[in-house]
Amino acid sequence: MNTKVLNRLYFNSRSINLFLFLSIFCSLGLNASDKYNDKRINNYRWNLNSEGGISWIINKDKYPHTDHIEMSGKRVSVVLRYGVNQDQEFELNKSLIWPLLRTIPNNTHASLMRRFNWNPLNMVLVNGKSLENEKVEQITLDGLLRVESFFTMGGKGNLKVIREYFPSVDKPALVELYRIINPEKSSVTVEIPSSLSVIETLRDEGVDGSYRLATAVNRNGSYHLAGGDTLLFTGYIAAYKMNDPIEKIDGEVEKQKRVELISFLKSNLVLETPNDTINRMFAFSKIRACESIFETKGGPLHGPGGESYYAAIWANDQAEYVNPYFPFVGYAYGNKSALNSFMHFSRFMNEEWKPIPSSIIAEGLDIWNGAGDRGDAAMIAYGASRYALASGKPDEADKLWPLIEWCLTYCNRNLNNEGVVLSDTDELENRFPSGDANLCTSSLYYDALLSAAYLCDNMGKPAVSKRYRKQAAILRESIEAYFGATVEGFDTYAYFKGNDVLRSWICIPLTVGINERADATIKALFSPRLWTENGLLTQAGSNTFWDRSTLYALRGVYTVGATKLATDYLNYYSKTRLLGEHVPYAIEAWPEGGQRHLSAESGLFGRVITEGLFGIRPTGFKSFIVTPRLPEEWDRMALRRVNAFDTSFDIEVKRLKNKWLEVTFIEGGKTRISRIKDGAFLQCKF
Repeated sequence: MNTKVLNRLYFNSRSINLFLFLSIFCSLGLNASDKYNDKRINNYRWNLNSEGGISWIINKDKYPHTDHIEMSGKRVSVVLRYGVNQDQEFELNKSLIWPLLRTIPNNTHASLMRRFNWNPLNMVLVNGKSLENEKVEQITLDGLLRVESFFTMGGKGNLKVIREYFPSVDKPALVELYRIINPEKSSVTVEIPSSLSVIETLRDEGVDGSYRLATAVNRNGSYHLAGGDTLLFTGYIAAYKMNDPIEKIDGEVEKQKRVELISFLKSNLVLETPNDTINRMFAFSKIRACESIFETKGGPLHGPGGESYYAAIWANDQAEYVNPYFPFVGYAYGNKSALNSFMHFSRFMNEEWKPIPSSIIAEGLDIWNGAGDRGDAAMIAYGASRYALASGKPDEADKLWPLIEWCLTYCNRNLNNEGVVLSDTDELENRFPSGDANLCTSSLYYDALLSAAYLCDNMGKPAVSKRYRKQAAILRESIEAYFGATVEGFDTYAYFKGNDVLRSWICIPLTVGINERADATIKALFSPRLWTENGLLTQAGSNTFWDRSTLYALRGVYTVGATKLATDYLNYYSKTRLLGEHVPYAIEAWPEGGQRHLSAESGLFGRVITEGLFGIRPTGFKSFIVTPRLPEEWDRMALRRVNAFDTSFDIEVKRLKNKWLEVTFIEGGKTRISRIKDGAFLQCKF
C-alpha cells in the first residue's frame, strides 16, 4: 500500500472556523445530549453481555414490557412480538412472511403472511401436568431470541426451560429450539405429543395456487428426565408450494447455520473503540443489514422488511443506502444482491428519458412508480458509482457503467433554469412537501458526479472525468444559490424553494462534503426545533421521525469535522437503540410503521462508522481517502478486516501528542504507518 499524507484539513480553511465554533458549541452539545439522560434513559432495560449479545434481566421493575424484532433468512422473515407480562410470564406472537410465496394481486405487499400464537410448550406434560407458574429470568438477543424461564411443579421443585427463536438461513421456516432442564435431584416424566398440523390456503389467493402452512414438533414420546439432565426438541412453522415436500427440521442443525452466519458477520469489518456500546451496536447492525436478502426468481434481492417490503428493491433503500456498504462487510451474498439490484434497474434505461421506476417488485416481474420521479436516478447513480469503486472489481464497473452514465445524463437533462435537479417528490413520497426541486436529489447527484469521475479515472475515460468534475463544481454553486437560505434564524438550507420550516434533510450536503453552511446547519440539526430524544424530526413542529435522516446527519457531522458533537450523539443514539425500550437495531420511522426494523437503516448505521468516523471515501478500484475522526476522549480506534477494494485490511488510528495521529494500515502481511495532523487525510492505494 502507498499512502500520501496531506497536511491540510479535509475541506478548506472554513474547517478552521468550524473547529473554533465547535470548541464553543461542543460544550453546549454535551449539555444538549445530557438533558435526555433522564431516569428512563439512564435505567436501561438491556445490558451488554459477555458473549457479544445483549440481555434483559427480569427484575421487578423491568416488567411488564413488550417489544418486537425482525429477523430474516433467504426464504422467510419473522417479526417476533414478545414480552413479559405482569405475572412474569413470557408472551409471544409470531408474524411470518414468505416472500417467495406470492399472493394475488402480486404487488409490493404480496408476500404470504400469517400470524401465530402457536406454542409447543402448551402441549408438553411434566409429571402428567401442563407447565405452569412461569417466571422469566432473562431474555437475550444476539441474532437469535433466547428466553430462560423457571416453571414450578406444584411444590416438587423447579424446571428450567430455554427457548430459542430464529429464522432458518435457507429454509422457509421459523425454528423454535426448546431445552427442558431438570435442575432438581429427583427425576421427572416429560411427555411430548406427536404434532404436525397443515393448512392449505385458498387456491384463488395465491399466484401459484394453494400453499401449505405447517406447524410441527420434530420429537415426541415419553421420557424420564433425571436430575441434571436436559431434553431437547424442535418446533417450527413453515410454508411451501403444494408440490414441495414438508421438511422435517432439526433445530440444532438450523441453529448451527444461523450461528455461523452471525459469526461470519461479526468477525468481518470489526469496530474497536473504547466505547463498548458503539462497538456492539455496530456489530448488531451488520446482522440486520445483511440478513434481509431473499433468493427470488429474479436472483438475490435485498428487502427492507417491516411486514411490507419483500422480494423487491427500491432506489433509496437498496441502491442508495445499503449497496455501497456491502463491499466493506465482505459478505459475498450481499455484494451479489447489490449487483443484481443495479442490473434490474438497468433494464429500465430508455431512449425517451422516462424516469427509472422507484421500485422493482414481485421478484423482479413488475414495478412501482406511484410517487412519480423521487430523484431515483440520482439515488441509483450515487449508490452504483460508490459500490463500483468500493467493490474493486473492474468487470463489475464495466457492467454498471451504462446505468451510471444514463442516470447522470438523466439528472443533467432535468436541471432547471437555476441549475438544480427537478423531481416530483423525494424518498418520503409526498408525506412532507418537497417542491419541484429538493436539496436531497441535487446533493446525491453532486456526489454521484464525483464518484463517476473517480471511476472514469480508473476506466480510461479522462475526458468524461473532466466533464463530470466541471458539472459537479457548477452544481455545487447552484445548490448554494438555490437552496442556501436563512430558515428559522439558522443560516442553513431551505429544503425546497419557499420552504420556511427546518427539515432534517438539511444534513445531506454535509455527507457529500458540501460544507459552506456547516456551522449553522449543525446548530439547526441539534436545536430543540429538530432534535428529540428519538433523534431528528423530519420537519420542525411535527412528531414524525425517521432514523435514516438521523443516521445521515451523524455521518455528515463527522464528515465536516465536528467529531466531539457527532460522538456524543452517536453514543446517545446507540444506547437508546441497543439498550433502551425498543431494541436492538436502527428503526424506520414513527408513528408510521411503529418503529419497524427495516434492514437498510442498519446499513446506514454502519456507514456512520466507515464513512463518518473513519472517513473512508473510495477514489478507485484500489484507492481511497481516509480522514480519521478520532474523538478527543479516545486514545485509539480500529477497523479490522475491511473487505473493500477487493482485498482485506485493517486500519488502526492512535492518538499522539500535539494533535497528531498515527494511522496504521495492515494488508497482506504488510504494515504501513503514517503520521498526520488531526483533521488531515491520507490518500491510500493498494
